Amino acid sequence: MRFSANRLYIEAYEKCPNCGVLLYDNPGARASWVIQNGKTYCSQWCVTWEADRAARRASAPTS
Repeated sequence: MRFSANRLYIEAYEKCPNCGVLLYDNPGARASWVIQNGKTYCSQWCVTWEADRAARRASAPTS
């Protein structure tokens, strides 16, 4: 969640593209964020999980 410069309103709701958790704009939470391929994830776990899911989908047989 990104606040305006004067902190009176929210400019944008930013979510992890994998799990959908809101990314709050505070230094404590920002320490665990991972930026990869232009996307901001809440943790390295979400980056790994998304890559594993893409690999599973690529190797799945089509019917």
